[in-house]
Amino acid sequence: MPNLQIPLDTGQFYHIWTHANGDENIFREERNYLFFLEKYIHHISPVADTFAYCLMPNHLHLMVRIKSEEDVLEFVKSKKKLAPTSTLQGFQTLGGFGKVISRQFSHLFNSYTQAYNKVYDRKGSLFIPNFKRKHITSDKYYLTLLAYIHLNPVHHGFVAHPSEWRHSSWQAYFSDKQTRLHKDAVLEWSGGKEAFIRLHEDVRMEKLKGIFENED
Repeated sequence: MPNLQIPLDTGQFYHIWTHANGDENIFREERNYLFFLEKYIHHISPVADTFAYCLMPNHLHLMVRIKSEEDVLEFVKSKKKLAPTSTLQGFQTLGGFGKVISRQFSHLFNSYTQAYNKVYDRKGSLFIPNFKRKHITSDKYYLTLLAYIHLNPVHHGFVAHPSEWRHSSWQAYFSDKQTRLHKDAVLEWSGGKEAFIRLHEDVRMEKLKGIFENED
């Protein structure tokens, strides 16, 4: 199992995932998915770049790269009203750089839970207590994870092809609409759109289950 205390460091890629705390779904209807993405943009976009995501009824997967210390510090200053001359000392007083990043993900899940509970008249936690993360340390892992995230709905039997699942980043790679997703970088690294498709076709879920065991 991945170490839950793996630090979230500047410039590094991570697989981040979490799931429902119990048997409930975290997404019941279309508007839940859309609302979560709005919250995601608000809380995560200032501190991390997103390369892939997949939202499933009871769990979700993200591929992100943590932004630079300078970018995150500017965000912290705007939120905490720190002095313009503040340096890394600002992170130290807030528990450190990694804590600032982790806290943003916690804010995301907590704010979504609060809204969800209000809408569905429920109480208590919606997500497991600690979101999970794994450091992406190689090009092979990066590309395999990319396929794993998009193939998740296929693996769980919701659709026959990743293009049929509306709540992942797959469709953004084949759309001309503006997106916050860093798709150009992904397509460059994977060798273009045709190679991107082949990558997903070549990777079978039986293999992925062994690589990413217990990550659902």
